[in-house]
Amino acid sequence: MKHLATVEAWYFGEVFGRPFPGALGRWQDADGSDLWVTPEETCDEIIGFYHAAWEHADATIKELPLDAPGYVPWWSRPDVKLFTIVIHILQETHRHAGHADILREQLDGRTGVLAEFEEQIDTAAREKYRATVERAAQVAASRS
Repeated sequence: MKHLATVEAWYFGEVFGRPFPGALGRWQDADGSDLWVTPEETCDEIIGFYHAAWEHADATIKELPLDAPGYVPWWSRPDVKLFTIVIHILQETHRHAGHADILREQLDGRTGVLAEFEEQIDTAAREKYRATVERAAQVAASRS
């Protein structure tokens, strides 16, 4: 949910010159914390962030025509239309919904959208990352 809120806020904000009103991290932060709730964050904060991103995205979609031009500097073809971004976000939401991709990773040890983009998981790096997330969850649980 945190990752999707960040992605929506960037794509429906910066891409169309409509910056999100709050502070935004990158969805590819080095520590991967856009994908999990840190010990300093609460569920209510994350849900509130998602609602704010959702409202911001809705406003962009309502106020701009589907052929409104946007610019995604991190894409190889950066010139886009709002319609393309709507479809892209639907795909992102579908991919991450219920963390189905995490379940798939556990089944076959691979990541990625298409076979040609898949990479083998670095097991040591994955275990280090899981330990970091687990520590954050334990700290959060000890507060409740």
